[in-house]
Amino acid sequence: PARSQRRPCPVTMFWKFDLNTTSHVDKLLDKEDVTLEELMDEDDVLQECKAQNRRLLDFLCQQHCMEQLLSLITHEPPLDMDEKVRFKYPNTACELLTSDVPQINDKLGGDEALLNILYDFLEHEPPLNPLLASFFSKTIGNLIARKTEQVISFLRKKDKFLSLVLKHIDTSAMMDLLLRLISCVEPAPLRQDVLNWLNEARIIQRLVELIHSSQDEDRQSNASQTLCDIIRLSRDQSTQLQDVPEPDPLLTALESQECVEQLLRNMFDGEQTESCIVNGTQVLLTLLETRRSGVEGLMDSYTQGLERSYTVSSSILQGIQPRLKDFHQLLLRPPKKSAILTTLGVLEEPLGNARLHGSRLIAALLHTNTPSINQELCRLSTMDLLLDLFFKYTWNNFLHFQVELSIAAILSHAVHEGRPGPGEPGGREEAPDGSGSAAPQSPEGAEPGAADSVMVTHLFQKCCLVQRILDAWEANDRIQAEGGRRRGNMGHLTRIANAVVHNMEKGPMQAQISDFIKELPEDCRGRWESFVEETLTETNRRNTVDLVSTHHLHSSSEDEDIESAFPNELTLQQAFSEYQIQQMTANFVDQFGFNDEEFADQDDNINAPFDRIAEINFNIDADDDSPNASLFEACCNERIQQFDDNEEEEDIWEEKEISYAAQVKARTRFGASQTSESSKSDLENGDHDGSVDSEEEEEQQPPPPSPNSSKSNIPEQKDSATSEGAGWTAVFEPVSSKPPVAMDVGSSVWDSAAPQSSAPEDKGWAKFTDFQPFC
Repeated sequence: PARSQRRPCPVTMFWKFDLNTTSHVDKLLDKEDVTLEELMDEDDVLQECKAQNRRLLDFLCQQHCMEQLLSLITHEPPLDMDEKVRFKYPNTACELLTSDVPQINDKLGGDEALLNILYDFLEHEPPLNPLLASFFSKTIGNLIARKTEQVISFLRKKDKFLSLVLKHIDTSAMMDLLLRLISCVEPAPLRQDVLNWLNEARIIQRLVELIHSSQDEDRQSNASQTLCDIIRLSRDQSTQLQDVPEPDPLLTALESQECVEQLLRNMFDGEQTESCIVNGTQVLLTLLETRRSGVEGLMDSYTQGLERSYTVSSSILQGIQPRLKDFHQLLLRPPKKSAILTTLGVLEEPLGNARLHGSRLIAALLHTNTPSINQELCRLSTMDLLLDLFFKYTWNNFLHFQVELSIAAILSHAVHEGRPGPGEPGGREEAPDGSGSAAPQSPEGAEPGAADSVMVTHLFQKCCLVQRILDAWEANDRIQAEGGRRRGNMGHLTRIANAVVHNMEKGPMQAQISDFIKELPEDCRGRWESFVEETLTETNRRNTVDLVSTHHLHSSSEDEDIESAFPNELTLQQAFSEYQIQQMTANFVDQFGFNDEEFADQDDNINAPFDRIAEINFNIDADDDSPNASLFEACCNERIQQFDDNEEEEDIWEEKEISYAAQVKARTRFGASQTSESSKSDLENGDHDGSVDSEEEEEQQPPPPSPNSSKSNIPEQKDSATSEGAGWTAVFEPVSSKPPVAMDVGSSVWDSAAPQSSAPEDKGWAKFTDFQPFC
């Protein structure tokens, strides 16, 4: 019976789990009548294809199999199939065709009949099935990247190709196809040919025509997104490829004044719809971008100290300037919107996406600091209107952010009136730095009368910025005093007030802003000074409170006790958390690890490896007059043995008389004590060793040093005592009933005087039988 319960042998276990490596695909291929559907039903068919299974590839590359695969991704599957498996075969077919296997790419890209089957998908009537459109776009995009010359040559022969793509632009997959034609073509000469072909077909102008109130919203949105992506891709590639012989024709067409004017006509002439205005404004904002971060990047430069030099094409600004009145009217009378229900109640007249995008465009234009645009905005009183909206829609932080950006641009830019505009010679602009001030460009050298900014004058005189800040703040205080909630724009209002104070102190328009503050009515100036010195200062202090130290804000008394008991641990934990989440810079790889210069004596150069390093401050009371220091000195004078540098050097190999006490005294656990500062200096001067064996130390204890010598060696004594007193010493007593105990004896190790043995035993070699066991 015991034998029948034995476990199966390892060989049985091996065959039980069937570790045979033969693929099921190979078994299917052994069949003469195997079908494509049977192979696609196998889970590992894609893996075998990517592994370039020769038999599988030979089967798939047969003409009828390739035609069947292309038919699956370009024709709707039967409607009577289960929805869960309806697109299983088309999905698998697309994965096989785009598996990036050279044999499949060569077969598909080199056979025009197969390419025609793929191309026929564009002939279908809209709307296209979005899933099949994605399969089509992925397949032809892979061919554009891998078989570029053959596929581009095939597409250029099709006269209706671009028209069909634009016909189906409401499907996002067609937008991806256009972008692949621009970004995935290599080498550079062939890419330039493709760009010229697209430009000759007026692809940019045709996309602009789709942003019109008469078009479907999806078509407008995708056309706008396509133009924005073309702008960004073209600028990125022109930056990366410095040796491009010709400018990008698509980018040139987009930045032309004619294109901008056509876009604005579509937006404002005729019926005005929110969709058309928003999508058209997005293209204009992208044209005004100076980095990929967009308009939001302007705020990054305002808060993080990143100076950026950029140039905006003058043709773009010249096309926008005559239409500034339309954007002003848009802020006044936007497209009609119905009331909406919010968490604060019913909003009868919502701000709307159109007005929000209008405010974004105004902020972007102000950051270009163009004299003619500044003059037109002053004439229209657009900033006054934006401030009205700022205080009307107190809970729309998207709008508040754009108004803050606009004011920061006005206050922080040096005067450029009378100078060439952006894009013209000498019209280079600087973005604001982290404090809100422009790159160093003092107006002191400007001509008299030319140092005043018309926008700053408009902001303080016509818009009454200071009075509005004070009135809004006092109104909010009254609301809160009556038990109401704090207004939603107070955070941005605080930042605007800080921007005014900062630029009044050290901004490029410092003198002009200071003059306007001095020219305020006496009561208003007094309110402003009191507000800056008391209210604003207190608000800034509260906004910068370290949350780690505010443990009293917790409602749980148990949490308070825990946090108050470990304040240092919480501070270190917070610092380590900040270290973990700190931003890595682009040169992090170069700065990671240790630098040789960090070990040099450099007092003036401290380089942090990150943009933001958490700061930990430790307070050490090192006052020489403190009671602890006096007590420490007295202890050192009593206990520490002084070293005599005049003693003759000892020969460590010389035979000496060694006597052993009857009892084994305390020994340090790890042998000799740590080297003190004084012994280190002795070693540097040629002494053999500054420490003494435990037995010799017991027998040769010197008398206490004189006061004069102790005073001269106080620093060395401190270091020595510190290193000695901090350790643990194991005290081994003779065998007794009590177990040995490890004690922190500190400096008391000096108290044990070595007892003198009455009569030394045999001299010379030690007798190990005389030692008592440590236990």
